[in-house]
Amino acid sequence: MRLSSSNKYFYFFIILLTFFPLKAEDAIDIWNQKKEEKQIQKTTETESNDETTSTVSIENSNIQESQINISNNFENSNDIKPIYGIYDPEENNLNLNMWSQTDGEDIKSSFKRINKINLSTSAEDIFIDTILTLSYTPSKNMTEEEFLELKINWLIKNEKDNLLEEFLNQNKDFKNKKKIIQYLVDKSIAQADLGTGCKKSDFIGKNNKSTYLAKFKIYCLIFNNRKNEAQLLYDILREQNLSDKFFEDKINYLLGLSNETTTEIKDDNLLNFYLASVTTENFTYEPSNKTNKYIWEYLNSANLVKVEDITDKEKIKTLEVAANNNTLDKAKIFEIYKKLPFDLISLINANSIYQSLDNIEARALIYQKYLLSDNAETKIKNLFLLKDLFKKEKLSNVFSKLMSVELKKIDPNDIPEPYKLIVEKNIISEENKALGRIKYNDKILHKSKVIRYYTEKNTPKQKSQKDLDNVYKKIRKNSKYFFSAKDLVLIESLKNDGFKIPKEINIDETAKKYNVPDNLSKFAKNGEIGFLILKFVEIIGEDQITDLDPETIYFMTHLLNRLKLNKFRNKILTSSLPQRT
Repeated sequence: MRLSSSNKYFYFFIILLTFFPLKAEDAIDIWNQKKEEKQIQKTTETESNDETTSTVSIENSNIQESQINISNNFENSNDIKPIYGIYDPEENNLNLNMWSQTDGEDIKSSFKRINKINLSTSAEDIFIDTILTLSYTPSKNMTEEEFLELKINWLIKNEKDNLLEEFLNQNKDFKNKKKIIQYLVDKSIAQADLGTGCKKSDFIGKNNKSTYLAKFKIYCLIFNNRKNEAQLLYDILREQNLSDKFFEDKINYLLGLSNETTTEIKDDNLLNFYLASVTTENFTYEPSNKTNKYIWEYLNSANLVKVEDITDKEKIKTLEVAANNNTLDKAKIFEIYKKLPFDLISLINANSIYQSLDNIEARALIYQKYLLSDNAETKIKNLFLLKDLFKKEKLSNVFSKLMSVELKKIDPNDIPEPYKLIVEKNIISEENKALGRIKYNDKILHKSKVIRYYTEKNTPKQKSQKDLDNVYKKIRKNSKYFFSAKDLVLIESLKNDGFKIPKEINIDETAKKYNVPDNLSKFAKNGEIGFLILKFVEIIGEDQITDLDPETIYFMTHLLNRLKLNKFRNKILTSSLPQRT
């Protein structure tokens, strides 16, 4: 039975009193600077529509909707520019105008190129620090909305969930807010983690304009056994003509207003699909290559992917493609391979008969043969044959990680010499592993204890100056000593940081040996700080900083020194200069 009109609005009044703050928060100084220089001003702004033009009012007790603006003593309130981000510019020696001198079209082009690169951890760290630093929007050929869209799209594409949540926490009101929230919500549903997903719904504020999020909020209230509140919001949704028959059928069933529900499965969005799965007895669904990736993930997380008929090669192929696209657990494919039946003769002669089989059977046979292999050389041969078979079908991603894991299991001492190098190349390195303990070598300047000033916290400058003087005295005595690009990197950085450099070291003369790209110098000269760092990210790309050549290390640190971007420079120094064990 539905709430009566009077009771309904009584509940609505109570919710308003509960969810609306009576007094706005006092202004805060986020950078601890003088209040007369920077003021933080909060304004409430209606979110723009990007998915739907319909407005659904949803209250929330935990989130206050506000936009943070930084005022730099603008007399006209119209001159106040909104800024969005996470990090204080001073954290990385940056400033609010780091993008102001750059053409927006250049930034768009750079983002487009970066989106095609599988950034190394080194490049990604620098990129994130740069794009999430609080700053003004470029003044030419780029709107505030476009700049935000570039950042948000990259974070979503690369599944930076924690950063997206932090962005929501620190930026209360901005265009495309609901895009982030829906992504986080769908991610939680896809992982079959509705508890976490419903916590994400706390980000849905009173100015919500997404019918999708409104529906999810209603479901979460039911999920958390707050059915009266769910009923109220559901009725408001219906009165605004924003509901639909499928959703009404499912919510009426979940609220206990109906004892029956349709068996229809809607896969037009993840929420509808989820509602169908939790309200349908003996739920079954046959995904295809066109199935949404989040639905694939949900099927996998909820253990709803089953292959009863292992002779159904088309279904197995569909699952292989899904695993290759990272929407299905890759282990599922190898479970299927193990189930395909082969007689003993076929297994013994696998390497000679696999070519006569279809592609799926061939991969399954060689995989089973690998599992039965009893020596290192045979294992390696079968693993590389499998690699070729997956590559032939453009399914390399299904196998690359497993191959790396299996190669690591083989005792290095058992690997025949001709295979050692190729085995090493096919083992996926752990990018996040510790760089290793530094081994100082006072015979080489850039590897000496002088670099402790950068590698070890709280190293006294006075001590490092003495180290520099002593190390230089030693290498001076070596007539064959070659002053390298990395030596120059260290000396220039020390000079930039106020160290007294030995008179015999002619920095300017030595620097003439190395080229600094004109275009990068131009960006530095013009104050295009943010864009210059984007170019560095492009240069580093998929490589770690440790893999860059000395000349690249030099011109990057040289430009960073010119711009006093010491924290970015130090990241490069500590990665590229020391010798590590």
